[in-house]
Amino acid sequence: MSINLQRRQFSVAVAALATSTWSVAQAPWPSRNITLFHGFGAGGNADVVSRLVAQRLQGPLGQPVIVDIKSGAGGLLASNAVAKASPDGYALVMLTGAHTVSAALRRNLPYDPVKDFAFVSTVTTFPFVVAVRADHPAKNLADLLAKAKAEPGKYNFSSVGVGSTQHLVGELLANTAGVQLQHIPYRGGGAPVQAVIGGEVDLLVDTPTVALPHIQSGRLRGLGVTSASPWPTLPGVPTVASTLNGFEVRSWLGVAAPAGTPEPIVAKLNAELKKVLASVDMQRALANSGSLASHSTQETMRDMVQNDIARWRGVVARSGIPVEG
Repeated sequence: MSINLQRRQFSVAVAALATSTWSVAQAPWPSRNITLFHGFGAGGNADVVSRLVAQRLQGPLGQPVIVDIKSGAGGLLASNAVAKASPDGYALVMLTGAHTVSAALRRNLPYDPVKDFAFVSTVTTFPFVVAVRADHPAKNLADLLAKAKAEPGKYNFSSVGVGSTQHLVGELLANTAGVQLQHIPYRGGGAPVQAVIGGEVDLLVDTPTVALPHIQSGRLRGLGVTSASPWPTLPGVPTVASTLNGFEVRSWLGVAAPAGTPEPIVAKLNAELKKVLASVDMQRALANSGSLASHSTQETMRDMVQNDIARWRGVVARSGIPVEG
């Protein structure tokens, strides 16, 4: 075989290898299963919404989207898993408002709550509900706050745990009104609402998903909703802002990827989520759980996370809540 022929064959082989390598590197995304993590229990709000999103994304993306629960530490375990994952678009996380609460309550998170994530879009938004048992002597929020001001420390509120978003909303309510409300934490589930219905605790601070069935049954009386305007699934419940001017708290769920995920992948996820959240069936499914569909730009979600962290750090400081680490 001549030297020229050998050189030609070698050149062809190198070119073929380069083409093969380029094709692998440029393989269209997605080409395999995508995992959507969340950090809360099965059947909870984050789980329900994650499964609704996963089910509706896998069609347009052309690959299965699998929900994986890494519960614990207020969502920290799931957030950490995705923050440390390869930024290739195959590991996503359904963040909740607890992501910003954790950042306010912990000095040494194993990840940076802003810099270590590529924020894709919010998915839902929802307020909190302030309610009392049906036969509670306080007939409205102004009445309750007046009683609390007259007898500091006598009245209390429930939450799903120390450092939960519900806890901080209750503290923010007390701070804004200038009253003392004792915090009574429970371990989640139905315990807080049952404690209020049973008369062990005065005030429920929780999501519409938890409060709505009991308001509808007449066992609870809604005193206020923390959205700026009346909430569609809570007719007849006034806003907290009608008593405390300017008071507004909304929580949220949203999708994020590891920092460094290629922009075309993040943009495609954002565009597909926008279509999913615009569908009537998705909006109806979210409304049934007390939430509203809420698509955002990547930048808007990032700004919201930063602003929420700053806000909750202020509440923690004013309330004297211990900060870990």
